[in-house]
Order: sequence, then structure tokens, then C-alpha cells
Amino acid sequence: GFEVTQKLKNDFDTSHIPIILLTAMSSAENHLKGVESGADAYITKPFSPRELVARIRVVLRRVVNSPDNDTIRAGNVELDRAHYEVHLPDKTVPLTSTEFEILATLMSQPGRIFSRAQLLTATHGVTFESLERAIDSHVRNLRRKLEPAELIITVHGVGYKFEG
Repeated sequence: GFEVTQKLKNDFDTSHIPIILLTAMSSAENHLKGVESGADAYITKPFSPRELVARIRVVLRRVVNSPDNDTIRAGNVELDRAHYEVHLPDKTVPLTSTEFEILATLMSQPGRIFSRAQLLTATHGVTFESLERAIDSHVRNLRRKLEPAELIITVHGVGYKFEG
């Protein structure tokens, strides 16, 4: 595991590929060696499945939301922050800046529900209750542009989430 991890990290650009080592070697020395070899997490046996799932989520969140990572991929949608573009498998989708920021926020944490106020803050930096309903119009336009996929889900009474 140490050798494979080190080889991957040294020979390829794997900054966007999370590596979690699952091992029976539980000494502090091995733990340190695993992290130094390039692993994002080091879990020793026995472990609980809940711990593994939690570690996977943390590592994925760190990789997806890394400032060095200008591309967010969720499902078949790719959002390129550096070029301000959104790609589906068969087309590039033109978006307004507000639509782009809403989609980027939703895609940054797929499955998480964002309220209208949170989306407004993410797009404009402020929240005005009178503008919260404008988010609905932007989401409607996003859905139309991302058709036929139903990627943005309404959670009634709460907000929106991205399901890619």
C-alpha cells in the first residue's frame, strides 16, 4: 500500500484522486509512513463501516472543494470554474453568472439541501428576503438549460439540492 500510494503520488497528478489506506498495521510509525506516502487517510482494522463512510466523505469534500481544483464533477455534469463553463456529455451549457454560481454551490455538495437564503448569499454575498424568490426563477432557468436531466431537486419548504 505504501509503495503503490507513493508511486501514484510521485508519477502522476493524483491531487484530485483521494487515497484511503485500510490496513491491519496499527503502529504510529506505520500510520505516519502511510500519510507521508501520500494517503489522504489511514484507517486500521478493525474499523466501523460508519467511520469508513465518514472518512470517505471528508476526503471527497476536501478534494472536490479544494481551491486548486477548478473543476467540479457530479454525475454527468462538469463545472469548470477557471473557464466559467458547464459541460454535459453532449453540449456546453451557457449560463448567466448567477445561474453558474447557484449550480456551483449546489454541485459543491451533492445531496445537501441549500435554502434560498444560502443560495442568495452564495451568489450575491448578501441576503434580502425580498430577493429569495428570485432564486426560484434562476433554478427554473437552470433546469431548462440542463434538460433532459433532472439534476436540481426541490425540497418543498426547505430549498434545493443537486442530485447528479
